[in-house]
Amino acid sequence: MTGQKLILAGWVIDGSGGPVRENVLLRLENGFFEEISDFPVGFAVSSAYLDLSGYTLLPVLVDAHVHLFMSGTEDQNRRKQQLHEGFHRVKETISRHLRQLLAHGVLAVRDGGDKEGYALRYKKECMEERDSSFCLHVAGMAWHKPGRYGRFVGRAVKTGSLADSIRRECHDLDHVKIIQSGLNSLTEFGKETPRQFDLAALKGAVRAAAEKGLKTMVHANGEIPVQIALEAGCHSIEHGFFMGQRNLERMATGHVFWVPTVCTMKAYAAYTGGSTEERRMALRNLEHQLEQMAMARKLGVPVALGTDAGSIGVHHGSAVIEELKLLMEAGFSIEEAIKCAALNGMRLLGLEKRGVIAKGMRADFMVVKGGPEGLPNSLNDIFQIHMGERFL
Repeated sequence: MTGQKLILAGWVIDGSGGPVRENVLLRLENGFFEEISDFPVGFAVSSAYLDLSGYTLLPVLVDAHVHLFMSGTEDQNRRKQQLHEGFHRVKETISRHLRQLLAHGVLAVRDGGDKEGYALRYKKECMEERDSSFCLHVAGMAWHKPGRYGRFVGRAVKTGSLADSIRRECHDLDHVKIIQSGLNSLTEFGKETPRQFDLAALKGAVRAAAEKGLKTMVHANGEIPVQIALEAGCHSIEHGFFMGQRNLERMATGHVFWVPTVCTMKAYAAYTGGSTEERRMALRNLEHQLEQMAMARKLGVPVALGTDAGSIGVHHGSAVIEELKLLMEAGFSIEEAIKCAALNGMRLLGLEKRGVIAKGMRADFMVVKGGPEGLPNSLNDIFQIHMGERFL
């Protein structure tokens, strides 16, 4: 039959969070999974089957929080240069980062913004037909309050309200990014910065974005900034350090996605260009975030994997492996961690037919050598990636 593929997989992690399946037969038709069944006893594999019995199949992944214009370099001079480069240089940087993501099985990313909107420009001008398998969702330029944190990833609200600015200036975007707090303190454990926008302003912003059919991703750390973002109806909390149990409970009840980006603290502690005290504080922040992630798992908060790649020491592609390991350190099984990086990420991006290996879903998956025990490290050496009707 035209468009049909038959595959024997040694192991399948389907992306739903369910247990690993062993010795699985898959039938693909016209780019979708048509049948998935256990390998029957005594079944003889014919030449019609692609024999991947020594490999694990799993869905392609999503990094739900990146900044494509920046690399994870630890060279401070280079980091400063990247903040001021023109588009001709930045487009080369973005292309390189997309290749790095693809090499680690990441076929969809959600960009959190840059001050010139270069990721948006790249999507409009530079995505070629060969990139059609890659899903790039962009925020353009994030929004922040004048005089507050966020200048390097966006712009301040200058005239009128945040909602007015979104209605007036947000065009051709996939989502709206709003900065609601500052950064984690590396000198005072758990210090909470004041919220940037009050509840009325943030409610209006979420409503204005919805009028354009856009979801809102909100950078928020601390109990009060996160609480306001949740009461305003935002679709995801980015980072969420020190937001506390009550906010996690609100997220579980309201099915609001959380993107923890915990690997940033581990990377900073490893880099430790600052003082010994900053390194110690980064490790304390890391430990507290892992505790919150463990709580989120128990409460049923929908967690989507995001790395904040482009932060110091957080490299596009490879950081996904580190974030998966930290999810597992927080108590997620490998199957649950893959769900965070696959099904949950796709749902957050609104890609309803992707993210899980199941009948009727698009046949987007990758193949890694060996069994599931090699994951997530085996994502460093992907054997094949299949998108729709073809292997890449």
